Amino acid sequence: MSLAVAFQMDPIESINIDTDSSFMMALEAQRRGHALFHYHPRDLSLTGNRLQARVRELAVERKRGAHYRLGESKLVDLKSMDIILMRQDPPFDMAYITATHLLEHVQPDVLVLNDPKSVRNAPEKLFVTHFPDLMPPTLITSDKQAILDFRAEHKDIIVKPLFGNGGAGVFHLKPDDENLGSLLELFTQLYREPVIVQKYLAEIRQGDKRIILIDGEPAGAVSRMPQEGEARANFHAGGSAKKTELNAREREICAAIGPVLREQGLLFVGIDVIGDYLTEINVTSPTGIQEINRLDGSQLEVTLWDAIERRYEANKRG
Repeated sequence: MSLAVAFQMDPIESINIDTDSSFMMALEAQRRGHALFHYHPRDLSLTGNRLQARVRELAVERKRGAHYRLGESKLVDLKSMDIILMRQDPPFDMAYITATHLLEHVQPDVLVLNDPKSVRNAPEKLFVTHFPDLMPPTLITSDKQAILDFRAEHKDIIVKPLFGNGGAGVFHLKPDDENLGSLLELFTQLYREPVIVQKYLAEIRQGDKRIILIDGEPAGAVSRMPQEGEARANFHAGGSAKKTELNAREREICAAIGPVLREQGLLFVGIDVIGDYLTEINVTSPTGIQEINRLDGSQLEVTLWDAIERRYEANKRG
């Protein structure tokens, strides 16, 4: 089975081939004989109900400095594709949301993963609020007094932008920290959205666990360890990878959210767990494949493509 697979993602030349999950997905798709195409969300054009994009044929190779080859740009009807993988990085802003609306015009003729409607309805820090029994004490608000009351109750808190990513803008404030007022003023200047405030989880010192779920089932995990003096464990914030296994609580979390992910067409998902709590459900452009592969000797991209092809066959049958 040879499929036409389009990667809607950031510029291929800028990726880190040692960490990028989309690169691994492309390598495995190419190994299976699928034809690869690349385009950026800004290359999309909608005329009436016809969605087009300026795409370029793509070939990839694990060779630093020469990891990709792109063909000539050509305008194509995206319904000519079999699968479109929405893999551009956040921020989850209006440009991101617009791309999800546009991609709905090729469904169900084309399998789009993750499902754009579900991606639009599942921002990572908001989607998790539908599982209140799994998450830490959390407040989402623009009300300064509500934040002060939350801090008085929980003492150590984390304050972060609602639609941030990669650990950017995450602050740990202790009870005696006098910067909360200034920080809220700064957030008000930078963002129109409410902020998210959570009880600080001291278990972050033992790592923030990234768990990859494929079609609703846990496929692998890695502990992201924060640097000394750092409250963030994200890889983008300098966190390091440590081998790990799932415990009973983490399997309980996966079992609780897995059916919802499958139902909503969220086939490739990365969740973040600190201690006993689910903190985020990442559906936009999850990462972690390469780190888990190196530590576990696994090939998550193979498992992922098996699931994608199953979903494609099911989609074709209707």
